[in-house]
Amino acid sequence: MKQDAHIHTPFCPHGSTDSFEQYIDKAIAHGFTDISFTEHAPLPEGFIDPTPDKDSGMLLTQLEPYLHTVTQLKKQYAQQINISVGLEVDYIIGYEQQTTQFLQTYGAALDDSILSVHFLRHAHHYTCIDFSAEEFMRFSKQIGSVQGVYDLYYETLQQSILADLGAYKPKRIGHPTLVHKFQHAHGEHIDDDASIVQTLQLMAQHGYALDVNSAGLAKQHCLEQYPPKRYVELAKTLHIPLVFGSDAHTAADLHQFYEDVWQ
Repeated sequence: MKQDAHIHTPFCPHGSTDSFEQYIDKAIAHGFTDISFTEHAPLPEGFIDPTPDKDSGMLLTQLEPYLHTVTQLKKQYAQQINISVGLEVDYIIGYEQQTTQFLQTYGAALDDSILSVHFLRHAHHYTCIDFSAEEFMRFSKQIGSVQGVYDLYYETLQQSILADLGAYKPKRIGHPTLVHKFQHAHGEHIDDDASIVQTLQLMAQHGYALDVNSAGLAKQHCLEQYPPKRYVELAKTLHIPLVFGSDAHTAADLHQFYEDVWQ
């Protein structure tokens, strides 16, 4: 099986208008047997997106058309490639109940899903920590240090693993070192080895799969996969299921760095 299980779509409000067919045809041409469209789920009811364009997730009104479209494509291409209907769901502290209700409503329609942390809460305010280097540094000053952002990220990530989000909670953790995205922008050496190891151990204990995500290699301030290779090797020793994801937001990004990451 040759799989890419973290793919965004024209329904992504901060992505591209590249068609589903562009993604699918490219996957087939490159010999992939399985792909998952995992669009950013609508953010929880009542949560105010802190990004300037408020475009971190699709609108709830877009969800049914999205699910319908991917379901139809799944049938249309069934003889050529296996397509999974999926979502990337945000874990946001304080919105667990709303997320559980959302998953109870729509979870049965999904073949696949990812649980990710993009938003951190501090002093009753939320920040999207992967939005920009400038926003990351602003948040670091607000918290008091870059180390503080890292600590809060892993604390939130581990809470996502332990949270009770109901029967349809995603069982794959997305890009678990996303906090590294701006590591070459802040320029500080942060030793988060213990936090990453602890997170992987927690994933193993609770039966979670790992999104081996290549997108960080394309980010100018990151230049490494999520998580780095040494932690993928650790995940193997912990018997954590590994799932490759390009986290493509354009057709050109599909399967990016697959040969480098998936060996």
